[in-house]
Amino acid sequence: MLYEINEKALKLESEGKKIIRLNLGDPDMATPPEIVEAAYAAMKAGKTKYSSSYGELGLRQKIAEMHGVKVENVVITPGSKWAIFSTMFLTMQNGGNIIIPTPYWTAYDLIAKSIGTKVKLLKTEMETGWKVDLNQLESLIDSETRMIILNNPNNPTSKVMDDKTLDGIVEIANKKGIIVLSDEVYGAISFNKTKSILDYGIDSKHILSNGFSKTFTMTGWRVGYIIANKMLVDKVTKLNQITFNNVPVFIQEASIKGLELRAQIAENIKAKYKQRADLASKKLGAAGFKFTQPDAPFYVFPKREGLDGEKFTLNLLDSGVAVAPGTSFGDYQEHFRISLTAPDNEIETGLDKICEAPQ
Repeated sequence: MLYEINEKALKLESEGKKIIRLNLGDPDMATPPEIVEAAYAAMKAGKTKYSSSYGELGLRQKIAEMHGVKVENVVITPGSKWAIFSTMFLTMQNGGNIIIPTPYWTAYDLIAKSIGTKVKLLKTEMETGWKVDLNQLESLIDSETRMIILNNPNNPTSKVMDDKTLDGIVEIANKKGIIVLSDEVYGAISFNKTKSILDYGIDSKHILSNGFSKTFTMTGWRVGYIIANKMLVDKVTKLNQITFNNVPVFIQEASIKGLELRAQIAENIKAKYKQRADLASKKLGAAGFKFTQPDAPFYVFPKREGLDGEKFTLNLLDSGVAVAPGTSFGDYQEHFRISLTAPDNEIETGLDKICEAPQ
């Protein structure tokens, strides 16, 4: 339903209707000019040729230094979506199942199905702060379970997993010999401190997926990375070699510039989205919606008892506002997701229309 809403919004726009786009996590802020200039300079310098399928050494070194790992543990990918796909594809080749806590980013389930992997969903609830029940998690694990996928901070709830729960998940995974794939693409811009899977040691089989799209507003540049043990990094590199070969070198050069400015860029984006999250919380709360306060950009995941989220979303689109129904992220019929990734004036207008819309 997430992608269907987007296609309908695009169709309405092509027909001349103004749509306030609060349905996708594509930041409205421009890519910082220093990053754009670095890409341009690299292209002018002739950095437009084939390169290493591991990624440029300079970029890998910067990432390794930032995360406190070795260069051999880093491989560059065309966005974090490819990082997740390639990891799942290589890890699940011999069969088995994966466990995904919900609500979850739709791509995890779609990728798993595309490679013939069975998915077990572990439902969490707003009323318990979206906490993973460790006993329930352990009960879902069987002899065929190979992986647990975490998204921390979470899309669509913008909730950061508490340290105790993450510790418990890793302890269970270690005991059962299961890999944790941790998608931490929102971690650097979280309003609250977020514990990383790397805090448990790079010598484990656990895997970090990350990217430049959200922190550096580089969604269309398609550059991400995996941090894992050298064996998996080498396997991903071989897959890179027979598919896209390498992320364009000029994009990697631009990414290096982004990392040099990371602290400043991250603070700016956190400040902007905290302001938007506070505005959304105030308006939605006054309108009677229930939700957890966002711990990170870019989303709010409101709920109203008895709401038909899909019908509400479609009717809202006819009123000129696109959001995503909760059913796109699991069994959440009474929820919908707002992405605060439009200009401030559009967000305010969109929120007002949401709060005034018939339920």
